[in-house]
Formats: sequence, structure tokens, C-alpha cells
Amino acid sequence: MSLAQHIASTEGADREWLEPLIESEDILRRVLSFDPLPPRLVEDQADHIPAYKISKARRTVQVAITVLVCWLASGIVFGFAALKPVLISEGVYREQCTGEELKLDVEVCLEQDIRLNFFFTLASITTNISALPVGAILDRYGPRVCGILGSIFLATGSILMSYAFAIPEFDGYLIGNFFIALGGTFTFVPSFQMANAFPKYSGTIVALITGSFDASAAVFLFYRMAYEATNHVFTPDRFFQFYTLVPVLIFISQLAILPSRSFDTVPLLDKKLERAKNPTRDVHTSDDELSGDDEVSRVRQQRSIRRKKKLRKLNRLLGDESDRQERAELELERQTKSAVWGALHGLPARKQMLTPWFTLITLLTVLQMLRMNYFIATIRSQYEYMLRSEALAARINRLFDVALPVGGVICTPFIGLFLDNLSVPMALAVIVALSTSIGILNSIPVVWAAYLTVFLFVLLRPLYYSAMSDYATKVFGFKTFGKVYGAIICLSGLVNLSQYGIDALTLEAFHGNPTPVNVVLAAAGFGVGAVLVVFVWYQGKIVGVGEPGGCLDPERQPLIPVEENQYTCHSSSPHRQNSNGSQLRH
Repeated sequence: MSLAQHIASTEGADREWLEPLIESEDILRRVLSFDPLPPRLVEDQADHIPAYKISKARRTVQVAITVLVCWLASGIVFGFAALKPVLISEGVYREQCTGEELKLDVEVCLEQDIRLNFFFTLASITTNISALPVGAILDRYGPRVCGILGSIFLATGSILMSYAFAIPEFDGYLIGNFFIALGGTFTFVPSFQMANAFPKYSGTIVALITGSFDASAAVFLFYRMAYEATNHVFTPDRFFQFYTLVPVLIFISQLAILPSRSFDTVPLLDKKLERAKNPTRDVHTSDDELSGDDEVSRVRQQRSIRRKKKLRKLNRLLGDESDRQERAELELERQTKSAVWGALHGLPARKQMLTPWFTLITLLTVLQMLRMNYFIATIRSQYEYMLRSEALAARINRLFDVALPVGGVICTPFIGLFLDNLSVPMALAVIVALSTSIGILNSIPVVWAAYLTVFLFVLLRPLYYSAMSDYATKVFGFKTFGKVYGAIICLSGLVNLSQYGIDALTLEAFHGNPTPVNVVLAAAGFGVGAVLVVFVWYQGKIVGVGEPGGCLDPERQPLIPVEENQYTCHSSSPHRQNSNGSQLRH
């Protein structure tokens, strides 16, 4: 599945330790980025635009188009379970079958099944790992460049897939699916910046975009339904020819409607708000060059009018003082409930990745990602073996095809509530319990266990990946997110290449029996998960919000003063500190 496409929030606070020898700390507002090496110089960053410079109606249309585009293109490769029966029916990789298998007229032969599963595995790995270069391009060149590249990759993949089905001698399946997965990431990752179009409703917009990613798995489901309804007349080559209209739509919308630049983030808008509230900005040193007091008064009045107009626009965008106060209090409450917020904030990424915080969550993610991808790729063959019935396995596969996108959409709004109101140790405990239950149920060869496995799986899938990004921001911080979370994504992706070998092991050594693999992966996941829960629970007692404990490492000190908004940690309301250490109310 996808780590990069499920995030808990697009911006938040990092704890920074100010002095190595005293218990003093600040909170810095930062923005989430998948870029492992974010540009430090302003001139190396893409230009931004404040949302208030774009009309509300246009921004609404932009958000709607972004959600639609994500639904049509961002994660269609994860609908593989729905597409696989079509691929088998069309004889994809049938040439891999042995003479004996062809003589027996088996529905899908061993090598064919392995190749088809690798078709999905490659796409899944591409989706995750490509988030890193996409994040770097987004930070440097903006969302329009990413969107145009995404449309090109999607069109390339669609054309290659169409030719692969139309011309049997042309094996373009793997490379075609690779480009579709790559185009999906280039389309999806920049979409998160649309949350800044309406900062007061950023959580809702992120939920809509994430839900549209989950729903995009239904694209192949709808195609398979059309394929069966037309008695296989609507062939895959024709479907992918029609699908090229989607990248064309993306290309046109990028040039005509969607923003060419990212919207200003909340920290940037907060800075502008502070400047707009400062009446001393109406006075310039150049006023001495003006002739007469009346002229000076007139010029300053014009500046004041422009400043107050900008202030009104910012207040409409961000909310008034009470709205911002309420959000700050909710953020502080969320940090307190997490129990581990700020555990490694301010440490260099290399030191963070040498801790058990990183090692354990990486091991758990590798195992969970491997299990989930294995289940998606082999659900039908697993239950054909366990239930000894192709009809029952097909029925379960069909349920899964519908439940996967629908479950993601339904669960997304509740995941934020779950993560905001439970401590990190408790959230991890729930996830480990769910995962272990799925592993047990997935090993019981009865129909009710199969149905329950499907329902729990579609619940766990979006929850787990959202929880991982939530864990990363709370424990490691936004500053190092690109490097640390990127490392987790890369390692998980590389290990998932082993799924090719696991498929071969299941089909050859275990003669199609998936239970040994399911049991081993479930047991390993439970073992690592249990250790992680205990470790995080114990460390939560040491860390605590507002309690630096043993984390006062000199390497936390920033070498260059940070220009982002700074807030004291222990106050119930945010304050900004000036250079003398005194506090200025927002």
C-alpha cells in the first residue's frame, strides 16, 4: 500500500530546545514536506502566493478539481485485485505457463501468477519511493510542474498499457504500470498544498484528498464491471485508450485553472498577519523626502488603508483572534494527549535514525507493508486454497474490490479523531491488536473469517499509514520529516521486492498454501509491535509535554536562527518572542 499518500496533517509544531543546560524550549511552526533535502535558500524555493489574492469561488473550483483528479488518477494501481481477473481472462503472461499447465487448462499457472503479482508490487514500490523526488520538485518548482509531469507520465503509462494489450508481442505491462504509478504520485503529492487555499478548513480538505486517493482504487473496479457487462467486448486496450483522457484533463486544468504556485502556508500567513497588525509599518524612512506635513499624512494614511485591508483579508482567511486562539489550544491539547510529542524534535536526522524510535517503527512498517501488499495481490488465490472453492474465493474478492475504496473513504474522517484523542502508545496498541487479529483470521479456512478479515483489513489500511505519518511528526518532527519518513518509505519499498520470492515460496514450496506465510508475518508483526508499544509507553513517561527530561542534546541547537513563528510551550495561548525574549501577543 502507500505510505506517502496517507498523512495526518500538512503542517504543525516542532519542539526546539533553546539551551543545552536549562529546561527551556520553543515551538516552531513547520510545514510537512517529502523533500529529503529541502532547499535552505529562499531563491532555491518555489514562489508562493497568499490565498486571499485568489477569489473564493476560484479556490473552491480548484479544490473540487483537485479532489476529482485525485479520484481519477492518484492511486488506481491499488485496485489491482479488481483488475487481476481481467488480466487473467486476457491471457496476460499466459506464455509463462508450462505445457502441462496448458494441457490441464488451469485458470492461472504458477509463473503467470508470480509475474502478475510482481506487476502490482512494482507499482506499489514506485508509488511510495517516488514521493521523495516529487517532494523535491514541488519545493523547488511548484505544483504546476509536478502536475504537468504527472499528466505526461500517466499518458505514457496508458499508451504503453494499451499497446501491450493490443500487440501480444509487446510486453509493456510492467513499464506501463510503472508510469501510471509514477504519474499518480506526481498528481497526488502536490494536492496537499490545496489545504492552504482555505486554512480554516485545511483538515477537511486533507481528508477529502486522502479519501479521493483511497477511492481511486475503484477505477479498475468500474472497468472490470464494464468488461463483464459487455461480455469482454470492452477490452483493456480500449479502456486505456479512453483513460488517456484523464491525463489530458489534468494537463488542461493545470494550465487553465489550478494554481501555478503553492499557496502560502499558515506559518507564512501568520508572519504576514503580524506585520499587518503593526501600525509602525505605516511610517517609512523615505517620509523625510516628502514635501510638507499634509503630504506625509496623506501617504501614511494610504499605507494604513492598504495595511488594514490586507489585515481584513488575512482575518477572513485565518479566522479572527478567537478562532486562532481556539486552534492553538486544540493543538496544545493534541500535543499533550500524544504523550510523546517532541521526543526527538531538534535532533539531526542521522541521530534520530540511530534510536529505537526509528528502528522499531521501520521494522513494523516493513512487515505491515509486506503483509498488506501480499494480501492485495493474492486474496483470491489465498481463499481458493483455504476454502477449496473458486466461487467463494471470487465472491470474497468482489467484496474486497468494493470494500477497499469505500472503506478508505468512510474511515478517513474518523482517523483524525482517533489520532488526535488517543496517545501514541494507545494508538499503536490498537493498531497492533487489529493487525494481529487480521493475521489470525486470515489463517482460519472458513467463510465468516474471510469476510471479517476483509472488513478489518480495509479499516486497518488507511489507519496504519495515517498513524505512521502522525508518529513521525510527533516523535521526529516536521523539520526532518522528509529524511526520516523518506528513509522508512525507501526501506519498506526495497524490502517489498521480496514479495516476488514470497509468492514463489507460497506457490512452489507450500503448493499454494498461504497459511505459513500469513502466520510468520503476523507473528513477526505482533512481536515487533508489542516491543514498540512497550517502548513508546515507557518513553512517554519520560518525555511528556513540557518536560525536556534527558533529551537536552547540544545537537538540537539550530546553527542558523529560524525565521518561522515561535511559541512558548507552557502557555495556554501562543505568544511570539522578540529578540529580547519578551513576549508579544498575537
